[in-house]
Amino acid sequence: MKVFNNVIEMVGNTPMVKVTNMDTGPCELYLKLELQNPGGSIKDRIAVEMVEQAEKQGKLKPGDTIIEATAGNTGLGLALVAAGKGYPLKIVMPDKMSQEKVNNLRAMGAEVVQTRSDVQKGHPEYYQDMAARMAEENGYYYVNQFENPANVDAHYKTTGPEIWKQMNGKLDAFVCGVGSGGTLTGVGRYLREQNSGVDLVLADPAGSILEPLVNRNEEVEAGSWLAEGIGEDFIPTICDLKLANTAFAISDKEGMQTARKVLEKEGVMVGSSSGYLIAAALRYCQQQTEPKRVVTLACDTGNRYLSKLFNDDWMRSQNLL
Repeated sequence: MKVFNNVIEMVGNTPMVKVTNMDTGPCELYLKLELQNPGGSIKDRIAVEMVEQAEKQGKLKPGDTIIEATAGNTGLGLALVAAGKGYPLKIVMPDKMSQEKVNNLRAMGAEVVQTRSDVQKGHPEYYQDMAARMAEENGYYYVNQFENPANVDAHYKTTGPEIWKQMNGKLDAFVCGVGSGGTLTGVGRYLREQNSGVDLVLADPAGSILEPLVNRNEEVEAGSWLAEGIGEDFIPTICDLKLANTAFAISDKEGMQTARKVLEKEGVMVGSSSGYLIAAALRYCQQQTEPKRVVTLACDTGNRYLSKLFNDDWMRSQNLL
């Protein structure tokens, strides 16, 4: 067993586990357990890469304050990195995110500003617009995961190679969601360089604009959805959506119930977005006529959603049970 010099070194190299108790059709489905990163999610990877690239480029110097717009997990990853490196951190997040994430961020020393979830990009109270404005007015370093190429680099350099190695180069499909687009773009590019025939499958919450674009090249108005961290009302700058072969629109009911079923059947406590990814992966697997090896992600831990996803009263209040 390796001894690490600091918690930042522990990010990545997450385990892979086979799904054995759910209907995967003729396929083998594997979950990469990103919830085992020290900050509890896949976003630890991009937090490390974005901060360290900014330091190398001279954009981030000792004493600077970091600010980011996030659904929570990128903020938690940044809190881990900021604590390790000594940067003050401010997080701007929409008010629909779980209270556990807010409490967790504050416990880790971040200042949290909550803003409206019911407005879209371009509105002054949209979380990304607000973070950009606060950065400009106060001289903070705005990480901006949605436009930061280091986000893609993190997945191209770490997540993609890990998946390929763990699967011994035998991989037919990879299923992921898009929040910032870093995972689809970074992992997707790496996997396609290894095997141009790998299917890249988008799991998208119903109401997001992305699934209609991938499947029908159709532009639609954004609706609303309950998943945290995936689905979009715009196409992030760093997102290469053309990489996706196909997409599945997953309802809140199917996504949330799948997340609960993964805990019940497989013993893995995943967060809400993982439920949508696994639901899409199961649908993809069940549609196949030939055996395929498929990987998706357990993006974050379900411990962040005890008041929502794993709370029967909340589930009933949203008509999800």
